[in-house]
Amino acid sequence: MTVHIYNTLSRSKQPLVPLEPGHVRMYVCGMTVYDFCHLGHARVMAVFDLVQRWLKARGLRVTYVRNITDVDDKIIRRAVESGVSVRELTDRFIQAMHEDTDALGIERPDLEPRATEHIAAMQRMIGQLVERGLAYQDSAGDVDFSVRSFPGYGSLSGKSLDELHAGERVEVDAAKRDPLDFVLWKHAKPEEPAEVRWDSPWGQGRPGWHIECSAMSCELLGEQFDIHGGGADLQFPHHENEIAQTEGVTGKPWVSAWMHNGFVRVDEEKMSKSLGNFLTIREVLKTVDPETLRFFIIRAHYRSPLNYSDDALRDARSALERLYIALQGYESVAGAVDWEHPLARRFGAAMDDDFNTPEALAVLFEAASELNRGADPALAGLLKGLGAALGLLQSAPQEFLQGATDDADKAWIDRQVQSRAQAKQARDYARADAIRAELLERGIQLEDKPGGITLWRKA
Repeated sequence: MTVHIYNTLSRSKQPLVPLEPGHVRMYVCGMTVYDFCHLGHARVMAVFDLVQRWLKARGLRVTYVRNITDVDDKIIRRAVESGVSVRELTDRFIQAMHEDTDALGIERPDLEPRATEHIAAMQRMIGQLVERGLAYQDSAGDVDFSVRSFPGYGSLSGKSLDELHAGERVEVDAAKRDPLDFVLWKHAKPEEPAEVRWDSPWGQGRPGWHIECSAMSCELLGEQFDIHGGGADLQFPHHENEIAQTEGVTGKPWVSAWMHNGFVRVDEEKMSKSLGNFLTIREVLKTVDPETLRFFIIRAHYRSPLNYSDDALRDARSALERLYIALQGYESVAGAVDWEHPLARRFGAAMDDDFNTPEALAVLFEAASELNRGADPALAGLLKGLGAALGLLQSAPQEFLQGATDDADKAWIDRQVQSRAQAKQARDYARADAIRAELLERGIQLEDKPGGITLWRKA
């Protein structure tokens, strides 16, 4: 079957037809590395990890680029405040980002360019825009893009220039010819460190944020490619500006399909530092295991809002446990998918329909239910294989169900299980029940099954 994607630009689902047959080229706007990654970052990275996994599962070759913004006003300000170099600060948070994404089972992109490695490409693109009358150097020394000189501006956001002019996010700057115009090259300021100053035809300075992604994507994927993704917050102005810059240089339609994932809310409120509900990935992982967080993210359709709450996480943990309980006793079975199997066909149809993970996960629970009823043991391999397409169910069931425990905790659990077995053998059922209750007090659920016992840590 053909994968269909909701294209934000056309506001409709369309079949994915790679510009190069069999090869999908995808660019996703990555992190601005001045702090730890938060839940919004976790969602965008998990969503597009899911996209590239599924495209590969469908037999397509994928070149996935996710950039790193390592020069920016916030980065410079944080480095100066911290008394460290910009490079030292960005290296630290890039390492932290990789630790977080590795924990969540998010595969590294094929290419992860840093903005500072592509300054020359940005300058070339800016120079071409100036030559074509689409950009100018303003009275403050910055080079700005002339929005009204690009006829298609506003097509992605669906807003007219007058609507955009009245919007709150338009920067007012007397040096510009028009308040809508945005910066391509920022002139160097006296207080900024030397490491963020590059020579250019317009004087020393550094690139604006929007030009970075245009230059890096074109340099690594070509002037036209298949998918450009990011969070819904980037639709305007970042992605709108990217289109204007890039197509202003190339004169060609740039991206075949634009994908935007929905916002993350915390207890039904917008996540923000001012509200005190700003959660980093590593803060959340202190209270929940990484696979549960990943499951929580992808169980919602990527275009829908995602509401984070303690109850939602507990529910996600409980749901994931149901899948792992079904796999107990099948540890040696390898994940394998026969795509002609009725369940696999339904799973594939759901994922082909704009990555409909709620429907795809419903198929996994149906497979787990059949497995629990003693159906074909081959369903265990199917369940693992389909889970792998989502980045799930690849841990040993017992290990996941017991949860993260230190060696002393594991040793105590093992002693309790052994003592209970001895008590049952001696027909001391009161002692056996007491041990089971003691385990439950520590959050360990024990269930007797015909083939032995099942242990898992309750959410």
